[in-house]
Amino acid sequence: MAKQRDEFYDGVIEGMPLFAKELIAGGVAGGFAKSAVAPLERIKILFQTRQAEYRSLGLIGSFMKIAKTEGPLGFFRGNGASVARIVPYAALHYMAYEEYRRWIIQGIPGVDKGPILDLVAGSFAGGTAVLFTYPLDLVRTKLAYQVVESQKLNIQRLVTDEQVYKGIKDCFSKTYKEAGIKGLYRGVAPSLYGIFPYAGLKFYFYEKMKSHVPKEQKNDIAIKLACGSVAGLLGQTFTYPLDVVRRQMQVQRLSASTSHEMKGTVDTLVMILQTHGWKQLFSGLSLNYLKVVPSVAIGFTVYDMMKAYLRVPSRDDAGVEGVTSSRNSQPSTLHS
Repeated sequence: MAKQRDEFYDGVIEGMPLFAKELIAGGVAGGFAKSAVAPLERIKILFQTRQAEYRSLGLIGSFMKIAKTEGPLGFFRGNGASVARIVPYAALHYMAYEEYRRWIIQGIPGVDKGPILDLVAGSFAGGTAVLFTYPLDLVRTKLAYQVVESQKLNIQRLVTDEQVYKGIKDCFSKTYKEAGIKGLYRGVAPSLYGIFPYAGLKFYFYEKMKSHVPKEQKNDIAIKLACGSVAGLLGQTFTYPLDVVRRQMQVQRLSASTSHEMKGTVDTLVMILQTHGWKQLFSGLSLNYLKVVPSVAIGFTVYDMMKAYLRVPSRDDAGVEGVTSSRNSQPSTLHS
């Protein structure tokens, strides 16, 4: 019975098309990595959007306030929507990156397969993934923005002039009724402005650093983690201000302190600069650094485990990459 089961699983894996393996491996890796850093992600969003309440408390003070008023589950508020977004996002990002890379190699004979190729493929893959999953990111941010006070402290559970969302479905429903499809994509412009350079730069820096690693060490997971973490930090630093603008646009209808309607990316950017100064554009960046390193580490580890389980060969094992358009051609390895 066990042998028949193993043979069945072997048959399923062997018969699985390349793009499906890329989708599964990427989605699982993204979900694990995102959940591991959910508490830091929650505090980062509060730093970005409720700066008056949380920035003055600092990292430790913010942790203590959430623990006291919301309990352990407060650290994971909005994480359900976050995981629901990151799984399809990471899956699409991984798969799209591989596809764009192959298409470019096939469509432009003799193209250089160096870091510039990864810059272009990564940028377009990031944009593609954002467009398909952005409404989930919007919902995640709105849920994380809500601050629920402890009933034990006899404090009002939510500020009365803020919209209350009971969960993912309720947030989707109310946002759609309020502003339609446009409301579900509010803030998508700075997301695209940010993801194109971020995803591209992340791949570029990773490949550039990896090109200097001795061949016999390129498959070393520690080397991959080091290169990926540094690449993520550099890419994040260059594009972080756009992330702050995006968060402000997403939660502006919830904020009682918003004195005027922010009509777009430029208006929001000007408002932040005039109201809080340029430093606000980097609010939460140091916290994001703490989040990026373990997130990248876990993402790489789980992705490698999934590749091994799904029998996806590495780029070096695949031989000449991208020469065939067949779905069963050997894949390259996503570095994200």
